[in-house]
Amino acid sequence: MTPADFTRIALSLDGAEQGSHMGAIDFRVGGRIFATLAHQAMGYGNLMLTPEQQTAFVEELPEVFLPVAGGWGRMGATHVVLANAREDVVRGALETAWRRRKEMNERTKRPARKATTGRKMAASGSGARPRAKKKR
Repeated sequence: MTPADFTRIALSLDGAEQGSHMGAIDFRVGGRIFATLAHQAMGYGNLMLTPEQQTAFVEELPEVFLPVAGGWGRMGATHVVLANAREDVVRGALETAWRRRKEMNERTKRPARKATTGRKMAASGSGARPRAKKKR
């Protein structure tokens, strides 16, 4: 499995779009991220699962799935070891993450969000501001 394979599968899901968040490729449905390639240089794809879903995937295939380190991992963010993954397994895992985000969108009925970067966020009035460079 390669990052290109991961991308192809993610974008084959109904309503999935590719975006960018903090310089990394992400995949969204209804404007919400369900997967990323934020760690592709390390050989990982990432999924946004529930902690319970993460536990099930890790227990079933620990050579393919592992929690992201720290707080994100405790909230369900999960690495996929691309070199160890088969396409059918990745498709099922991506569908699980996609379905979770799609269901969340339906429950909250919030409008879709678009990926933005720091400067765009500042211009949008979201309150987030890019860090100022220190004078030397």
